[in-house]
Amino acid sequence: MLLGFQTELHPNKQQKTLLAKHAGVARHAWNWGLWLTRNILNHNHHNPDSKLKFPTAIDLHKLLVSMVKPKNYWYYEVSKCAPQYALRYLSLAWKRCFNKVSGQPKFKKKARDNSFTLDGSITVGFNRIKLPRIGWIKTYEILPGNVTLSSVTISKTADKWFVSFKIEAEPQITEKSVDVVGVDLGVKTLATLSTGEVFVGAKSLRKLQAKLSRLQYLNRHKIKFSSNWKKAQLKIAQLHSKIANIRKDTLHKLTTYLAKNHSQIVIEDLNVSGMMANHKLAKAVGSMGFYEFRRQLEYKCELYGSKLIIVDRWFPSSKTCSRCGTVKESLLLSERVFNCEHCNFSCDRDLNAALNLAMAGSLLRNASANVRVSLWTGQRRRCQIEARIEQIIIDLYRLS
Repeated sequence: MLLGFQTELHPNKQQKTLLAKHAGVARHAWNWGLWLTRNILNHNHHNPDSKLKFPTAIDLHKLLVSMVKPKNYWYYEVSKCAPQYALRYLSLAWKRCFNKVSGQPKFKKKARDNSFTLDGSITVGFNRIKLPRIGWIKTYEILPGNVTLSSVTISKTADKWFVSFKIEAEPQITEKSVDVVGVDLGVKTLATLSTGEVFVGAKSLRKLQAKLSRLQYLNRHKIKFSSNWKKAQLKIAQLHSKIANIRKDTLHKLTTYLAKNHSQIVIEDLNVSGMMANHKLAKAVGSMGFYEFRRQLEYKCELYGSKLIIVDRWFPSSKTCSRCGTVKESLLLSERVFNCEHCNFSCDRDLNAALNLAMAGSLLRNASANVRVSLWTGQRRRCQIEARIEQIIIDLYRLS
């Protein structure tokens, strides 16, 4: 399987200038291509009888070479791969937009978007890497050996440059101590396992919010693009990077523990975009990183030989009693302890949801062949769906 490898570069001043030039050319090519394609779409919209062909990445590169390069000499100071890949990525972005996977691509800014892709003659050393038109650049850590790279991506975060590429990795099957585990994600605690373990989120944004607000407050009256303004912007970017790194470190440790020690991991298909729409919970949900948690868990389960089970988002894991299977009609978010009126069972709300997820995963695996278990409900006919789910859960508990 292919894994991404990213490490920080240690360039000198001349190499930093070359890296910035490559990123600037890639950004300029992207913005020029986006301007051209938007004009073509506007023309086709207002003139349906005389539509123009929407250009491909190859068409855009031909137009760039004939129209843009002769007027901008600094295009010849960098590798030709930087604008080529920028136009390829722009073409892919438009395809995603036309397929209604994402919105329209946006123009890139200098202070925010600094990345480019190179291919060709790339050599990996012990603690350095050779890039076209740039040469050997040192790295802060040892690079993987015996790898042949077709392309690398260089990016900048705050004042640090990073290189990333794909490497081939063999699956590492580890010995599992737990067969099935249910994982309930939340805002108060990042993850609650059906085994009783609780993992508290880093909440790095909340801890560093006062410092971040102070830096932004001190930057309010500085003249834009002045030296002091640039210094203040760099401090803010470094603090944002620190917040993101703390969050990623917490998620990596949790997902690695789950994938290495559990055979089957059951999680919910959370509607993260809908949760982010709630302005009261958006900051807390965003600081936990639910989407990143699932993304890491998907490839780590494949790497360590575990199985990831995704339960539908409409499965009432919080409302269902993990002992008798009774489903409550309503459960407020403020009720942190689950109390069942049917069997007098009482436990933590998140633990009860994790137990139900683990039970759902086990039942889905061991369900009888003549019983079709369906947790997919959809969004329509909500009342009929909830009644159907309740009946399915009761039947499953009887079977078990």
